[in-house]
Amino acid sequence: MAVGGMMIGLLLVLMALRLPIGVAMLLSGGLGYASLNGWMPLLNYLKTAPYWRFSTYDLSVVPLFLLMSQFATRAGLNRNLFDTARVWAGSMRGGSAMAAIGACAGFGAICGSSLATAATMGQAALPELRRQNYDGGLATATLAAGGTLGILIPPSVALVLYAILVEANIATLFQAALLPGLLAAVGYVLVIAVLVRLNPEVGPAGKPTSWRDKLSSLKKIWAVGGIFLLVIGGINGGLFTPTEGAAVGACATGLLALRQGGLGWAAFKDSLLGMAETTAMIFLILLGADLFNAFLALTQLPVEVAAVIAESQGSPYLVLVALLLLYLLLGCVMDSLSMILLTVPIFWPVMAGLDFGLGVEETKIWFGILALIVVEVGLITPPVGMNVFVINSLAHDVPMGATFRGVWPFLLSDLLRVLLLMGLPGIALILPRLWAG
Repeated sequence: MAVGGMMIGLLLVLMALRLPIGVAMLLSGGLGYASLNGWMPLLNYLKTAPYWRFSTYDLSVVPLFLLMSQFATRAGLNRNLFDTARVWAGSMRGGSAMAAIGACAGFGAICGSSLATAATMGQAALPELRRQNYDGGLATATLAAGGTLGILIPPSVALVLYAILVEANIATLFQAALLPGLLAAVGYVLVIAVLVRLNPEVGPAGKPTSWRDKLSSLKKIWAVGGIFLLVIGGINGGLFTPTEGAAVGACATGLLALRQGGLGWAAFKDSLLGMAETTAMIFLILLGADLFNAFLALTQLPVEVAAVIAESQGSPYLVLVALLLLYLLLGCVMDSLSMILLTVPIFWPVMAGLDFGLGVEETKIWFGILALIVVEVGLITPPVGMNVFVINSLAHDVPMGATFRGVWPFLLSDLLRVLLLMGLPGIALILPRLWAG
């Protein structure tokens, strides 16, 4: 226990020194493992564990979904989604900001990465929002919050990693995330509607458009709906596995980018390089988390924590709230994938031992969605807020403080959504239950 506490402290110190999280977990986990078992067992572990982890078939879905995201950007789908949404909603006060949320949700359905969604939609939507004289804080906060939809609306890389860690069905988690993801988008749109009603100057109305223009604009996004239905429908329908679905989606998106002239040889190489760099970053974090969690298993810390909680006889919901609050605190200093990989092996055994009136499999699904939402909140929570930094880097004239002030109403929407899902688990479980019959 003492060694476990020391290495957790070392991990936090290394993170505070801005060492890459994967390297920090490797160093602290490696030192802790060696201090308990010796250096030779550590070397033996490092000789076999990485091969076992990275040869897992389910992990192949990660680079394929990332490649799908790269091709989607090359195909200009981010611009098409925003333009279409703006034609439909732009004439309303705050309509272009609402359109940006809708476009983020649509891009998240073929992306799977929050940072990628924020960056690509920021490039497409931010210039138009600034041209329409939107308040800088609202414009950047809208895109930072909208970018979080990429981690929740399936397909989601974070959900894939969670499923692997807890040995859950990836397709079932995709089903469970759909309604909470749509609920998030609706909540963000309502936030914008309230803000522009309270202060009309922050989100002016755009030019009205005819029904002919509205219907004509749908031609630009037929491919997005088609690819989403092909991938998610194929996975849920048992036509192919998640990995096969990701491969089909990447091929379909690549062909679309090629057809629209956005995927020349240079762009194809850049897409592969971007996919490889992001995959390498994720896999390094995964390796570090594996070693750190193996060290924690040696200390028996997760077991002791679970036992203490079980013996306390406290309310299961109080324990759940405590875990979610810990996620919020970690979100202030860690990125989303690191939180998932580091905490789930510790938190899930605790959750599995609590009685929420659900079966183990349904608890696994419900907790995964709740955890993912809170991790999503961390992407726009100061002082780190990775999505805020990504969007703010595209808007050099908007102070960082203005963007962080702008995200607070969106954070309130996230809090209300978490409370709703805690009280009504059926929101996340209804689609898996219907699909299972």
